[in-house]
Amino acid sequence: MHVYLIPTLNGFAYGLLLFTIAAGLTLSLGVANVLNLAHGTTFLAGGYVGVVLSDGSWSGLLLGVLAGAAVGMAAGGVLSVAARPLYGRGHLSQAMLTFGLALLGGYALIEIFGAQEMRAVIPAALDGTVEVWGKTYPVYRLGFIGVAALLAVVGWWVLSRTSIGARVRATVDDAGMVSSLGINPRLVMAGVLVVAGLLAGVGGVLGGPILGLGTGTAHQVLLLSLVIVVLGQAGSLRGALLASLFVGLVQNLGIALFPAAASYLLFAAMAVVLIVRRGKALGVNEHHPDRPVTVVASRPYLVWVGFAVVVPLLYLVPLLFDDFALSQLNRVAALGLLAVSIALLAGYCGLATLGQTAPFAVGAYVTFQLAEAGIAVGPVQWAIVVVACAVFSLATGPLVLRTRGMVFLMVTLAVGMVTAQVAEQWTSVTGGTDGSGLISASLPWWGAEPLVDDGDIYWYALSVGVVVLIATVAVTRGAAGTRLHGVRDNELRMRSLGHRVPGYLLAAYVGAGVIAGVGGSLFATGQRFVFPADVGFEVAAIALLAALIGGIHSAAGAVVGVVVVIAVRYWLAPEGHGELWLGVLFVAAVYLLPHGITGRVAQLRRAWSG
Repeated sequence: MHVYLIPTLNGFAYGLLLFTIAAGLTLSLGVANVLNLAHGTTFLAGGYVGVVLSDGSWSGLLLGVLAGAAVGMAAGGVLSVAARPLYGRGHLSQAMLTFGLALLGGYALIEIFGAQEMRAVIPAALDGTVEVWGKTYPVYRLGFIGVAALLAVVGWWVLSRTSIGARVRATVDDAGMVSSLGINPRLVMAGVLVVAGLLAGVGGVLGGPILGLGTGTAHQVLLLSLVIVVLGQAGSLRGALLASLFVGLVQNLGIALFPAAASYLLFAAMAVVLIVRRGKALGVNEHHPDRPVTVVASRPYLVWVGFAVVVPLLYLVPLLFDDFALSQLNRVAALGLLAVSIALLAGYCGLATLGQTAPFAVGAYVTFQLAEAGIAVGPVQWAIVVVACAVFSLATGPLVLRTRGMVFLMVTLAVGMVTAQVAEQWTSVTGGTDGSGLISASLPWWGAEPLVDDGDIYWYALSVGVVVLIATVAVTRGAAGTRLHGVRDNELRMRSLGHRVPGYLLAAYVGAGVIAGVGGSLFATGQRFVFPADVGFEVAAIALLAALIGGIHSAAGAVVGVVVVIAVRYWLAPEGHGELWLGVLFVAAVYLLPHGITGRVAQLRRAWSG
């Protein structure tokens, strides 16, 4: 047991660090009902300010904490104002807004502080080590344990023993009743967001010396915070504390006991808890979920006329663009199918997902392995990819489809992150963090020349993408689409009418997985390399938001959204400013295009015909 005492202490310290990281997000989501994907950026901003002000003195540390708190409060205030018009629109709109704000904030931080990792200079009294059970241990971590424990006690006392906490709890339980008593519930929620920002900013100052501060920290902090919120139940500081300690101990003892599997334990534990607890895991107010408007053309044949007109024009694109533009269009074809798979689940089934990068990764890496084995003919690759992704979806579907709403979103996130971890760790199959290496060129057909020219790859990707898109549109505009709409709008009523809802959803989930897998195969064929980052959280989030911009209720709209995102990020934005313009796009779209581009077009068409 003596061998594991230090890992246990490390787990305890790491757990309290996670608590300081996640406390702000659990309040934002559980109390103010705002899904804040900019939480990690606020943490990073507070940490950077703390680094700048730290000079190795106690006064510098205190000044850094105060400045980090001020920065976090300002971020919370901005979020409360920006999210106010979105109350009632659901968490997907909030995700688009806050992800856009995160991109804008991350761009601003790089411009101000640079892209290099920064570390604070802590006071000399905290910069040493002490002997614990015969082992040396950093003094700063021991001090951090005390501060984080004090923060947990104070937060619990405020929420459970003060009049302010009573108002907050009452607002969460019944905002209408609170309003009738003369208390403005929106003001209470704005105050919660400001306090949540304060906690994130202070967490950045105090946790930065342990976690490190760099461009990837915001992403890491956001994912860790989401895990804690999921395990601990949103809005509960006590639950967040217990979940943080559990995760910290699992991670550190896992490294000591099962080092090969330690990287999977975090998201695997989250998935298990969510599946077992189902809807009780988050405790989030779901009274106003996103309900995308189903746009049904008054003249259905117009859809096929549109395909007949647009597709031939797309085949002329290589005559107009250079190789760089064609390579980005090849990316559009791959990510477009990923977005289509998301639209099928989110728009037609009401199941918003962040996990479609999992079958996307399966398709990409299966294509890589087939190419390595000399199986380079495209139709053969697709057939094997379809089978592999269908099997993967059939294996995960019965588990994740036990959940709904935000819980489904988080379960699929866990599946996606575990898949990304497998891609990173299984080096013999995927190449790990070094990437797959150069993938052998595919053949579009038996006996054809290998696809090495960007124009040829574009025609190949376009042909495959058009076939998949037409098949998807045909299915969703038929009886299957009508059944899925019924499940999305009123699942209980569909069950009462005798419909096999689990079978419908599983079929949609498998179909979405196959579409995403074909997209992954096209990605591997077009880019000719695959990295774990290509199948990670950022790609999943951007694909979901692109589908929202194009129109989550439309498969073709999802592709349009990807075209807009790629165009803004790689073509229209000045060099080095892609993240800035992408952030502007997301923030603008959430206000100006509440139902996406295709929804706006449908509204204009109805107004014109009416």
